Amino acid sequence: MLGLRTTIYLVPDLEAAKAWYIQAFGVKPYFDEPFYIGFNIGGYELGLLPEEQPIKERTANVLSYWGVENIVEEYKRLLSIGATSHEAPNNVGGELMVATVKDPWGNVVGLIYNPHFKLPE
Repeated sequence: MLGLRTTIYLVPDLEAAKAWYIQAFGVKPYFDEPFYIGFNIGGYELGLLPEEQPIKERTANVLSYWGVENIVEEYKRLLSIGATSHEAPNNVGGELMVATVKDPWGNVVGLIYNPHFKLPE
């Protein structure tokens, strides 16, 4: 195993989701096709795929956490652009903090503040 490479969110409207994720992450996609939109987020892939079937209820059975410098500010900023709260920022031990929001389509987006995390060289 080489480590995490891609997190994908299924969405019913690719164009609306693309616009929201551009605002949420502050980057434009590097790959933009009707079947897939890909963003490079700090060297990791955030992908958007169109839903093939409408999803009645999304569950939080797999979580990906995106690193942030100030978890409270980022959490509040995502709420201000249309996300809804899933789990408010909380301490999970030492200096580590996590939070989750749901994007406008119900996908859970995790945030983590971990000052000890270092990318491999």
